Amino acid sequence: MSYADAHPYERSPWSRYRHALWLLTQRDLKVRYSTSALGYLWSILDPLIMAGIYWFVFTVVFQRLVGTEPYIVFLLSALLPWMWFNSAISDCTRAFLREAKLIRSTKIPRTIWVNRLVLSKGIEFLLALPVLALFAVIFGAEVNIEILYFPLAIILQTILLVGLGLIVAPLVVFFRDLERATKLVLRFLFYASPVVYGTTNLPESLHFWAAFNPLTGIFSLYRAGFFPGELDLFSVVVAAVMSVGFLFVGLWVFRTSIRSVLKEI
Repeated sequence: MSYADAHPYERSPWSRYRHALWLLTQRDLKVRYSTSALGYLWSILDPLIMAGIYWFVFTVVFQRLVGTEPYIVFLLSALLPWMWFNSAISDCTRAFLREAKLIRSTKIPRTIWVNRLVLSKGIEFLLALPVLALFAVIFGAEVNIEILYFPLAIILQTILLVGLGLIVAPLVVFFRDLERATKLVLRFLFYASPVVYGTTNLPESLHFWAAFNPLTGIFSLYRAGFFPGELDLFSVVVAAVMSVGFLFVGLWVFRTSIRSVLKEI
């Protein structure tokens, strides 16, 4: 055991924050998987089943007019990060309501209750990436130098999720209907984002406006490693600016509301 582990209160504030964040994230993952017989396999089965359904609908039931071959790789490369986005935002709507007593009784920075959800769902996303790699090998998807954009996509999505989470989590405490409204927005956003289709499939008149959905640029970065034609630099720049913007807005909303939130819960 290191000196820092033996004397946790002598660590720097940032070190203590990271330590608490990791402990809470581990707890989330252990609780989620300890009550499941399949455990980690759900991180693979869930996106695999979803991708199988959409693949069947768009390749067998209907004549597909969107996407690029191999379509299952095209689909998974955006569906996996979408599931991270969707589950993280959904859980953030209950971030303060689910463990109100624990939040009130601890002195750790309250942003950790949002960040641990983003991190735990992000780890589940990373655990599901072998599914994408497997299908890329099976269907012979070509890997290009643009695969180096993949970490950038993860960073931008993390920033975006933290920003949105810091906005949603405290506001739901005051406006409970916002939880249901968020679910409706997420449902709409799925079809408004290039998941089952690509940016190249959008009509020319919609290209500019689609870029102001930050997921458009982020998903294009994820797909670029297999489908270079999907990379849209304008959308990426807009996504980066909007992600950082949401982060600053989220921090402002959180800091101005956290005292009222603690009284309300």
